[in-house]
Amino acid sequence: ERGILVKVNSVLIPGVNDEHLREVHRAVTAKGAFLHNIMPLIARPEHGTYFGLTGQPEPSAEQLRTLQTACADEGGATGMMNHCQQCRADAVGLIGQDRGAEFSMEKVAATTVDWQAAVAKRTAVRAAIERRIALHSQLHHPTPLAPSSAQRPRAARGEPLRIAVASNDGRTVDAHFGHAREFLVFDVSPMGARLAERRALDRYCSGPVTCGDAAPALTGAVAALHDCTILLCARIGFEPWRALEDAAISPNSERAGEPIIDALLAVYAEWRDRLQGAAPPAGDALCA
Repeated sequence: ERGILVKVNSVLIPGVNDEHLREVHRAVTAKGAFLHNIMPLIARPEHGTYFGLTGQPEPSAEQLRTLQTACADEGGATGMMNHCQQCRADAVGLIGQDRGAEFSMEKVAATTVDWQAAVAKRTAVRAAIERRIALHSQLHHPTPLAPSSAQRPRAARGEPLRIAVASNDGRTVDAHFGHAREFLVFDVSPMGARLAERRALDRYCSGPVTCGDAAPALTGAVAALHDCTILLCARIGFEPWRALEDAAISPNSERAGEPIIDALLAVYAEWRDRLQGAAPPAGDALCA
């Protein structure tokens, strides 16, 4: 009502609130929060905290991921925070990019604000946020794929196809592989597409024409996609293309500029059709 976005923090404590946090997430969503951040309890004796000294176990990464996924599957407009770069309540900037020195009290006092431009920028940012909320809702209430009468692939039997997307705006396949700072990782099945997580990475390219000289970054980017079958991006060079194929990941730049959802469902349908076409007819198994 007042144009303020609210993020709610919760701490996952195994055996205490691991089940209750799903109810908390539903309440947070009903109240209209923009983001829900479920963090793991840190309980180590050397920290001297109550839980650290009483032997309370910390949640595993799998426990945290399972709970976050369950909450995300509840639907609603409240997003799940899935990377620490989304949170800098104690400073200005991002993790690893502290810009606090740019905003000292002296500099703030001497700043002249163009309020008309500020309002215009705020309106644009708010519109972008609304688009991301709409995308989040669409991802968790996806349009099912058309059923096929042919034998279904493994992904249709409960094993989704994992596809990574390089996107700058979070809505379209618009990012060059080498310029991507993160990958959006989706699980796609006949039920539709679900955003599984965001994976941050170092850029492989350092400028518009300087690519290929950052081997560690390329290695890191390929490693970040280790469990993905396909990568969608707007553009990609020969060297990273070959590196991805060597890692059994199929790069695809044919869907550049398309809405992410449309691209995911189209690529999944193509993959399913290829898999079905490669399968021998059922009668062949009976032939000697």
